[in-house]
Amino acid sequence: MESPETLLILDYGSQYTQLIARRVRELGVHSIILPYNTPFAELSALQPQGIILSGGPASVYDDDAPALDPGILELNVPVLGVCYGMQLLARELGGTVKTGDTREYGKATIQLQHKSKLLTSDLDDSTVWMSHGVEVTKVPDGFHVTAKSGKIICAMEDPDLMIFGLQFHAEVVHTQYGKQILENFVGLCGFTRDWTPGNIIDLQIALIKETVGDRNVV
Repeated sequence: MESPETLLILDYGSQYTQLIARRVRELGVHSIILPYNTPFAELSALQPQGIILSGGPASVYDDDAPALDPGILELNVPVLGVCYGMQLLARELGGTVKTGDTREYGKATIQLQHKSKLLTSDLDDSTVWMSHGVEVTKVPDGFHVTAKSGKIICAMEDPDLMIFGLQFHAEVVHTQYGKQILENFVGLCGFTRDWTPGNIIDLQIALIKETVGDRNVV
């Protein structure tokens, strides 16, 4: 049995990482959560069709801040960075990330700034959920700022590289159009969305049969 199309979620310590996986699975997409420091060869072997970088409690400027393996951006699949994940992408690609004047935690309203592949026009003036003390103040070359909340950059993207960043958490119910945003990302990844939890059982049975062959197992 062929392995299912996979969306890879790299965990940077967010309390919402499991929720990202749940939301993706609800959209009919198989997702796998792995630690951010999983060896690149292992990540590549999964042949992910899309990658999400979770949020996390660290600052990108901490001495021991969780890093981003540059090889991930060379897999030529869509990448979505959420909160800390967006800040990592911005810093890795030449943008500017700074500590904000105040820590944001709670609801905010976004205003769309530029045509976007990820954010559709109905998201203008919609409610999102923020949780951060660090923010992107300058996006990397080639990126567009696609949404702001006041002066804060809330979303960025490079439509050619298919790399996207969200300062807010689309996976929580407090974000008004969060499901739609994740659905848009899944669509950009080209998933067929035919995965169900029952597929796990079928896959495991097939793997066991392949391993065991005609032998007996107790």
